[in-house]
This record gives sequence, structure tokens and C-alpha cells, in this order.
Amino acid sequence: MNEFGYRGSDGLQLYAAAVGGAGERAGTSGPVLVLLHGGGPDHRSLLPLAERLADLCRVVLPDIRGYGASICTDPSRHTWAQYAEDVVALLNHLSMPGAIVGGAGLGATIALRAALAYPERILGSVLISVEDIEADEQKQAEIAFMDAFAVRVRTQGIEAAWAPILGDLAPVVGAMVREAIPRSDSASIAAAASIGRDRAFHGVDELVGITSPTLIFRGMDWRHPPALAEHLARLLPKGRLAPVTLSADVRTAHDFAGACAPAIREFITDVIGPPRQG
Repeated sequence: MNEFGYRGSDGLQLYAAAVGGAGERAGTSGPVLVLLHGGGPDHRSLLPLAERLADLCRVVLPDIRGYGASICTDPSRHTWAQYAEDVVALLNHLSMPGAIVGGAGLGATIALRAALAYPERILGSVLISVEDIEADEQKQAEIAFMDAFAVRVRTQGIEAAWAPILGDLAPVVGAMVREAIPRSDSASIAAAASIGRDRAFHGVDELVGITSPTLIFRGMDWRHPPALAEHLARLLPKGRLAPVTLSADVRTAHDFAGACAPAIREFITDVIGPPRQG
């Protein structure tokens, strides 16, 4: 694994890790898969998955701004448009004209935003546990939820902020969040919660404009509803539903990798072809 820094379009210092090859720019003539972690963990939550895919392509794991080493304590710099621009800034840093971009939870939403905003750069998308798309009347509840989380982070710490939430989420989410807390900056995590005030999409129908191949895994909790994944697979012109559903038996990052890797491997091969020999 190679860790490196790069700049977002707004000049913010961001960080990522790359698996496969030797160095951040190794293999720039070959395919790249960018995998974005969920909200709460950092890039290390996806390392076991990356290691299972690195023989097919170079796997790049950013710390999304606000998380891990990509510290961003200014709430105004956490927007969906900026997150999508960060993906393109990473591709530019790697001198890559395009890549498959995937993610879990928050990362899946960013992958969708990038695919809509920069279709010429996104060769395909992998969406794991897609976040719910709130109706107008639900958005105020989401804002209140995220604002309350930020207040708890600032006054009680990150672990206490997550305590009333994790029990209602998939077990693997809790494991990934808890593992990342020691590497997290409280002010940055609190600022990242301001994304709740932005609007990723006004409705599912906005996503019909994504015409690149898209692999979609069902979620398994109220923030990542399985029905949304199924609907997206029907709606997107080249959408496909992964033949596996994350269950309560998936409890660690290694379990997560084992559950997701086979379908992602097949998808990558369909999009970019089998790995070159020799």
C-alpha cells in the first residue's frame, strides 16, 4: 500500500492510499478503481476489499474530506458538488482520464454525484448500501439528525456521538466506525455532518441520466434501504443488482470484502476486460 497527498479543487490537502503496483502513479496506463468509504470510517475500512481486487486493476482509496487524514473543519466546504470535484481532482493527480468509481453509503452517493456531473470521467460505478434519498418533508428531519450528531461530537466526543445511532445500523458499519475513531479529528467529523444540510438529489428520477454501467448492492438498514437499490437497478439504463445482500452475518471489514468482492470482480471484468497477462 502506498499513501499520498493531493489537492482538492479548492486547494484543501487530501489523502489517499493505493493498492496494486508500486507507487501512486504506477500503472497509470491501466484501469483504476476508486473506492470511497462510508460516512464515519476512513479508507482503511476498504483495504481488505481493495486487496481482493488489486490483481484486476489499481485500487485507490481516498479519505473523503472530513475523515481520516483528509481533515476539513470548515462546514461550508462540505457539499456534494465539492465531494464530486474531489474525485476528479484525484483522477487528475493520478493523470487518469477515467476510472470506475465506487463507494459504500456516503461513498456511493459521491460516486453517483460524480457519474452525473462528470460522465466522461466515470467509466462505471459500484454502489454498496445506497443512502436513502429523502423526500422534501423528510429533509428537515435529516438536517436535525445530522446537526444533533455534530453537537454531540463537539461536546461529548466522536464515540459518544455515534452511541445512539450504531445500534440501528448494520453491524459492519459499527465495526468500521469504531475502528476509525482513533484516527479521526473531532472538529473535522463535526464539520462533515453539515453535509446533511445539502441536497444530494431531489428525487430518484434524477439518476436516470447515469448511462455508464452500474453495479448496485442492497443495503440492510433504514439509512440504506434495500428497496432503493432494487429501484435503481431497474431505473438506470445499465444498472444491475448484485447477486448478494449484505446480512447481519457481515460484521467486519474482512467479512464485507468477502461478501462484495466476487460480484465486483465480475463487474470490473465486464467493464474493462480481464487482466492482461505477462
